[in-house]
Amino acid sequence: DFIVKLDADLILPPNYFETIIRIFQSDSEIGMAGGFAYIEKNGDWILENLTDKDHIRGAFKAYRKACFEQIGGLKPAMGWDTVDELLCKFYNWKVVTDANLQVKHLKPTGTNYNKTARYKQGAAFYSLRYGFIITSIASLKLALLKKKPLLFIDYMVGFLKAWLGKKPYLVTSEQGRFIRKYRFQKMKAKLL
Repeated sequence: DFIVKLDADLILPPNYFETIIRIFQSDSEIGMAGGFAYIEKNGDWILENLTDKDHIRGAFKAYRKACFEQIGGLKPAMGWDTVDELLCKFYNWKVVTDANLQVKHLKPTGTNYNKTARYKQGAAFYSLRYGFIITSIASLKLALLKKKPLLFIDYMVGFLKAWLGKKPYLVTSEQGRFIRKYRFQKMKAKLL
């Protein structure tokens, strides 16, 4: 059994669902599957390159039902589309992305965000228990990818507000340790 979460502003490639089913059937340890988001720019569809190639965008995610239940479903909070994958890995499920699944995203990520939303990314990093160092690095990377370096400050302010306000976490302390270790390993791998 599989669960699929889709936004309404997508154009799926032909055989999208057949490909997702085939991915899940290929390995019983695959907990999540998806493709890549493409956005229209000057009449061309280009890869929306805001995340790593092993991350499935929140606009279109497919879950093996057992994995979905083990991670506790979707969290009603900013960062839900990162915490689901991290918990998937925490519980030893595999996350698979297929480059052939090119999903056209009609409304690019973040186009609906307002002034208060700019702090939510930092608060989300806090809720995932990233800690100050990983949050700083992730915030800088995201701000630079968006070509808006000053967003770094907004993200850090959001993180600090969440920390000072003792906002609830989305993960346990054990899961947080796993997440930090996983993030540091990924950063180290990119540097080597």
